[in-house]
Amino acid sequence: MTNAPKVPPLVVLAAGLALAWLIDRFVDEGAVTPVWFGWGAGVVGIGTAVALAGVIEFRRARTTVDPMRPERASALVSSGIYRVTRNPMYLGFALILVGWIVALRCLPALPIAAVFVLYLDRVQIPPEEAALQACFGSAFDEYASRVRRWL
Repeated sequence: MTNAPKVPPLVVLAAGLALAWLIDRFVDEGAVTPVWFGWGAGVVGIGTAVALAGVIEFRRARTTVDPMRPERASALVSSGIYRVTRNPMYLGFALILVGWIVALRCLPALPIAAVFVLYLDRVQIPPEEAALQACFGSAFDEYASRVRRWL
């Protein structure tokens, strides 16, 4: 058992999306225009693609995608999108949140995205990386030395 957080990242993302929506209900930034919605939808699409690319690589490697049980990892994935970022699923989630905020045209909600990334970076990712280091040792250390946590 690891000391991984007990709140799944998808739940944290859902809370961020909901909080942005609530802020949008109370802060009048003007009507959503097709341009704002288009840019936001584009960012959401990119985020979805990035997150799915991470899931696909995990599936190809036949390892767990469960962030609550990183010690169950059966393979150190360093192919595909994992050559560019160690956390494509989380990067994708952050882009989805930013895209949602842009689509809502609720820029006062942007700090939610910053808090979300900070939470992942300081609370969620360190126990996952500790579990991977325990499982894969120097192979993980070498991988972490050449691929950045985010970008």
